[in-house]
Amino acid sequence: MQVPAKPPKLSAPIDVDRVRLLFSRPARVQDGDFLRREIAHRMHERLQLVRLAPQRVLDAGCGSGADLALLHKAYAATQVIGIDASEPMLRSLPGQPGRQSALNQLLGKLLPAKSGIDLLCGDFADLPLGPNTVDLVWSNLALHWHPQPDRVFAEWRRVLRVDGLLMFSCFGPDTFQEVRAAFADVDLAPHTLPFVDMHDFGDQLVEAGFATPVMDMEKLTVTYDSADKLLADVRALGGNPLTTARKGLLGRGGHAKLLAGLEKNRRADGKLALTFEVIYGHAFRPAARMTKDGEAIIRFDPSRRGR
Repeated sequence: MQVPAKPPKLSAPIDVDRVRLLFSRPARVQDGDFLRREIAHRMHERLQLVRLAPQRVLDAGCGSGADLALLHKAYAATQVIGIDASEPMLRSLPGQPGRQSALNQLLGKLLPAKSGIDLLCGDFADLPLGPNTVDLVWSNLALHWHPQPDRVFAEWRRVLRVDGLLMFSCFGPDTFQEVRAAFADVDLAPHTLPFVDMHDFGDQLVEAGFATPVMDMEKLTVTYDSADKLLADVRALGGNPLTTARKGLLGRGGHAKLLAGLEKNRRADGKLALTFEVIYGHAFRPAARMTKDGEAIIRFDPSRRGR
């Protein structure tokens, strides 16, 4: 796997095994699908502005697989590959085996692209795919659960073909700000991820070798009648996978303080608000300008000879 020249940047002390555990029960995270579907729709609108005819598409962090159908519908003659670290999530997909054998993974590296949908269980920062084998990497609300996004970008660039497109979404720093404020009345332990700023992601894309990265952001507000339902959606969208998370339960008193902290922000219409800062990014893999030996690559366009 290609890695950046600089030491990897730790976005947060995320326990990857804890992330897998959080997503190991599909029913537990199902309540968060409304937001994933809305963001997928907005990503697809952006994708339609790009002229692209991919042979192979990778959905990195495909989860319950809803985006696989969206991508297959958009590119019917394309092989769509979904990869996710949670085997139970993959097994929950109707009509899918949930896991491929080592032989199938090897064949995936060697054989030309075919149409249809295939699934792989694994880390999207260590893909079981050969270099220059994917035309589009798509990732919807998954990147923020990985502790080393710079390594993820380097790996996604490795598998992309020249002029291939990366398109992703993830949460930004203002996500769950109401929950963090309410927990501040309970203790000093971190209870949500310290999500990465979009400008840092843009810098990492450039360092990984992507060209013309475009980053933008929007804030969405979801309202709730009860604090318990709000907290259930926070858990459904990933919970707290930090190694520095508080050990043990809050207790009755701590939970009461948390609910009181949330209730302080109940709006005039009687609703509780939850903020989501959604970051969108896309970038292309450019043609190499240098050989492995450090020699410059100069390209000539035969059609321009004699002009």
